[in-house]
This record gives sequence, structure tokens and C-alpha cells, in this order.
Amino acid sequence: MIEAVLFDLDGTLMDHEGAAEAAVLAGVAAELPGRDFDRDEVLRVWRRLERRDYDRYLAGELTVQQQRRSRATAFAAHLGLGEWPAERADAWFAGFLRRYERSWRAYPDAPQAVREAGSGRRLGVITNGEGDIQRRKLRAVGLAELAPHTTASAEAGCAKPDPAIFHLACRTLGVAPEHTAYVGDRLDVDAEAATAAGLLGIWLDREPSGERPSVPRIHSLAELALLLG
Repeated sequence: MIEAVLFDLDGTLMDHEGAAEAAVLAGVAAELPGRDFDRDEVLRVWRRLERRDYDRYLAGELTVQQQRRSRATAFAAHLGLGEWPAERADAWFAGFLRRYERSWRAYPDAPQAVREAGSGRRLGVITNGEGDIQRRKLRAVGLAELAPHTTASAEAGCAKPDPAIFHLACRTLGVAPEHTAYVGDRLDVDAEAATAAGLLGIWLDREPSGERPSVPRIHSLAELALLLG
């Protein structure tokens, strides 16, 4: 019996990618006034840099500020804006964060899915990130009830896919891993990692990829209640 459901945040409950894309494109338009640019290519580069530098942050190789600065300077170089000094990169990223925050939205299927999952079960979030900003996201998108039960990697001292962060979240909720489900949009870091930690890992594959996972898969959070039974 599943007694608790844990969710990933970015890409699962909140449309991180949509918010980030809106913020990036607005930032590029401001840097290149009146000039055309390839939106798809700009976003591909941004996503690649985000994954590269954020993974280095999670591995402890960079601080939060260092990974932001690294991303901004590499992005500026790609746009042909030259070699930005640290102050310029920091200022640009601060502007990006303001635009990003204004675009925070929950996925349309998230609020109802959380309500249904919480019927007779404990709920929480596991997220790779800074606790303060991730809890602010939850409150901003109307999922404030999850904020007090959020396990964030920066506070936990470990990050997904490490089993330790899943076990910590289960202990925090007072539920054994085998009675806990975890839902996330990344097959390896979320669903497979949760399964390896002894939870019921569920992959939220919003854009069907054609992969054949060894874990349960849903294409919308609206399917979660039926899967949990």
C-alpha cells in the first residue's frame, strides 16, 4: 500500500522549462535589439549550458553563484557578445532570475493530481536545488501545502540520484520507502533512482519518447490517481 507520494518539482509540478525559455528569450532580445536570432538554437544552447553547469553545482564543483556566472559568460560568448567580466555576468543572470520568477506556473494537471494523491496519503517534494527558492516556487504556483515537506539537495547534503535523499524524505514523512511513490520527469535521475532506493519510482514522460522503461510510466499527472489505485 502506498502511504506517501513524493514529487519532483521542476518539470513535474512546475513548468521550469517554459519559464526559463521566456526569461532567456527576453534577455537575448534585450542584448540584441532589432536583430533576428534563431530562437531554437538559442534555447538548445541555454539548455545544454544549464545541464552542464547545474550538474557541476550538484557535484560540488561549483557554488550556486559560480554555476550561474559560468552559464552566463558561456552564453554571452555564444551570442557573440564577447568575454563578460564577472560583474556583467552576475547582473545579466540577476535579470534572468527576475524574468524567470515572473513566469512561474504550475502545469495545468498538477493541482488536481496533488489533491487526489493526497487523499489519505502524506505528500512531499524532493528537489535538486536551493530550499528557499524551491519553496517559493511551490507557494507561487499554488502548491503551498507541499512547501513545508520539501527535501532540497542543498540542505540535505546529497542530491538525486543518490538514494540518501530519497531515504531522508521518507524519514521526514515518517513512511518506509517501500510504502512511498516518487514521481518525476527524468527517467534516470527520478524514476529509476527512486526505484533503486526502494520506492515506487514513476516516470512522468510528458512528451512520449519511445523508450521502454522498467518502471511505471505516465504521460500526464492526471493518470497518477489511477496508477496509485
